[in-house]
Amino acid sequence: MASYDTEQPDKRVRITDAAISVFARKGYHAARVSDVAKEAGVADGTIYLYFRNKEDLLLSIFEEKMTMLIGLLEVEMEGVKCPIEKIRVFSRQHFKQLRTFPLIAQVFQVELRQSHKFLREYRPEKLLDYLNVFGDAVAEAQEQGIIRSEIDPYIAKWSFFGCLDELSMRWVLSKNRERFDLIAAADQVVDTFLRGVEAAK
Repeated sequence: MASYDTEQPDKRVRITDAAISVFARKGYHAARVSDVAKEAGVADGTIYLYFRNKEDLLLSIFEEKMTMLIGLLEVEMEGVKCPIEKIRVFSRQHFKQLRTFPLIAQVFQVELRQSHKFLREYRPEKLLDYLNVFGDAVAEAQEQGIIRSEIDPYIAKWSFFGCLDELSMRWVLSKNRERFDLIAAADQVVDTFLRGVEAAK
């Protein structure tokens, strides 16, 4: 179990937050465990009390921060009854999180994809949980006759996420992020999606 300090955050949290900063700044492959330890203010060996290696640390960042982001999304969804509004909240929140947590966005969009294990072997359960929020909204809209019944929610959620993901990558890599109106982008993605799947009136 992680040990706690009354004046400092849990060491595991300090290490993962330090790793996000180091991976975003140096790149995953160039970063060393010793760099993370220095950033976190712990001894190199302390890292291995919590993580098997650098890749395990990267995957743990994904698990822990996705849990946080899902929690934030659920808060935004509270009280939202209309499935179409849920889809819009999902899109807006996705981009809002980019702006709020730019270092996490950098690690998720760029550095995580440097992991062979993540791409080939790892089952991203937290990402699936995240996408199911959208998929459930699509299924609910179908039940209400808003979205056509032949639309496959599985294909819909991955197609929608693909669009959000590519725009997120453009934002992360942009040298002028301020030119991106993320809320306008979120709404445009939703409007385009709905025009393609809405039931005939």
